[in-house]
Formats: sequence, C-alpha cells, structure tokens
Amino acid sequence: MNIDPHTLLLIMLMGLATYSTRIAGYWLLRGRIITGRMQVALDAVPPAILMAVIAPKIFMAGPAEMIAGALTLGAALLRLPLLLVIAVGMAGVVVLRSFL
Repeated sequence: MNIDPHTLLLIMLMGLATYSTRIAGYWLLRGRIITGRMQVALDAVPPAILMAVIAPKIFMAGPAEMIAGALTLGAALLRLPLLLVIAVGMAGVVVLRSFL
C-alpha cells in the first residue's frame, strides 16, 4: 500500500488546522468565567458545525436522505442528546434507503 505524499500532507495540514482552532479557543478564553449567553452560544457551536457539514449533502441527495434529515431535525428539536440525534439520522438513512 502506497500513500500519496500530497494526500498525507493534506491530512496533516487539516489536523494542524483543527488542532490550531481548538488551542486558539482555549487561549482566547483562558482566565475567563463563561456564563449566561456566552455559555449558550458556545454550547450551540458543535451542532451548528455538524449541520453546516451535513446539510448540503442532505439536500443534494435522494428522497431517503431528505426524509432522514427531517427525522434528524425532529429528534434535535425534541432536545435529545446529540449522539442519539445522530443515531436517529443514521438509522433513518439505512432504513429509508432499503425501502426507497
């Protein structure tokens, strides 16, 4: 198995970018007590990023993915834990793809 050097470089750069943004967040907020609106805003970031990555794929894919996306949205609106919301979406896609 050969690894393309360009692919390896891109993977390493993406890892560095991910690590850098994480460290930058800690560095910018060091020594501050986060409460109230800031805590709510920071708690909303992971699901917002997840949706920004997934939403285009949902709308460009077939009907199974769109219906599973609606099920996932419903689970999220019910305030289920994030892992359970993801599981609902994945199970929805699997089941719907087998029927549609």
